[in-house]
Amino acid sequence: MAGQPSDETPISDDEWERFLKDAERETPASAPKEPSARARMVTARLREQDARGQAPEAWRAGPDRRVTERRGTRRRRLWAILGVPVAIVVALVAVKPSLLPGDPFGSGASDDVGAASPLPAETARPTAPPSSVAPDTATLADPFAGSPAKEYADGAAGIVLPKATAVGTFSAARVGQALRQTRELLVDANLDPVTLRGGRPETAFGVIEPKQTELVELLDMSLRKPDKDHDPLTMFSRFDPDEVRLAGDVVKTRGRMTFGAGEDGSLAVHADYTFVYPLVKAGDGATEVARTVVRRVLDLRLDDPGRYQVTPGKIAVKRYDQEIGNSACDVYDGFLHPGFDSDVPSGPSPSGSAVDPYDRSRTPEPDREEECGTVTRT
Repeated sequence: MAGQPSDETPISDDEWERFLKDAERETPASAPKEPSARARMVTARLREQDARGQAPEAWRAGPDRRVTERRGTRRRRLWAILGVPVAIVVALVAVKPSLLPGDPFGSGASDDVGAASPLPAETARPTAPPSSVAPDTATLADPFAGSPAKEYADGAAGIVLPKATAVGTFSAARVGQALRQTRELLVDANLDPVTLRGGRPETAFGVIEPKQTELVELLDMSLRKPDKDHDPLTMFSRFDPDEVRLAGDVVKTRGRMTFGAGEDGSLAVHADYTFVYPLVKAGDGATEVARTVVRRVLDLRLDDPGRYQVTPGKIAVKRYDQEIGNSACDVYDGFLHPGFDSDVPSGPSPSGSAVDPYDRSRTPEPDREEECGTVTRT
């Protein structure tokens, strides 16, 4: 036990492995955020054994992800200031065609009319907010009119991978795999028609390190029984098909992905993307278009299997944050609820500061308490 003299009899490797597995099994997903007494004892003993060179490297548990998951539950929800016809332009990536095949919400519309020239790829964070563009009204034929997203890439074509190179003990091939896995997670969580209609994002779950049991169970519970403490919107973009449908078959995407050496010999992957969803109300004859803007920032980690117990071919989520523009505040049913110009105001009045959801030069503020702010445009 931690605190005993350092000359105690060291335990065997087999006993140590059983001890760590027992500790993991006895820590449920609903455990408090702070480590239990048993967990603190395990941590203290691990450090003590490491200092004496008694714990084999192969038995070291992976890095603690509790802080990552706790920060991931914090989010900022933003209402739209409807009727503000100002838009912005950011330096972005654009390639066609859309990676959302067909018409996932059954709108029968197209965004080919009046398409703007695509922007170049975003290779670094912009240094200033985007310039404004001419105001215009979104329509079924042109759902991104009056928006900087009109020049964004279509769907997954906007998630362009950097060239993979070796990092530390990771070969260029393994780095490339981690980058593709990050892309798969982003696409399934934010662009896949099944996910957008409220279905289960199986590909995303298949990418995440299964040893992150607290995270996996939290996400699973959020999909089955969403509430304020189990909100699937922290990771996934979902709309109620009985309320809204996509205006056309395109979601616009803008962002960048980077990688480099992480802590403890790991590979760190950073992804920062904005997704713009054009929507109309469900039902025949709906023509009014509203847009919801979701920015997601993910930090993922690949650990050295020679130092940590990891699952081959999986990647761990170290941190996930998001900022949502134009969705009802204080609603925790697992769906985004966009506001339309024709809606009668309801719910709590926004009290937070105004934010431009297209301003990618701004750093999201995930550590502030959740608040209901406003967006200057959508």
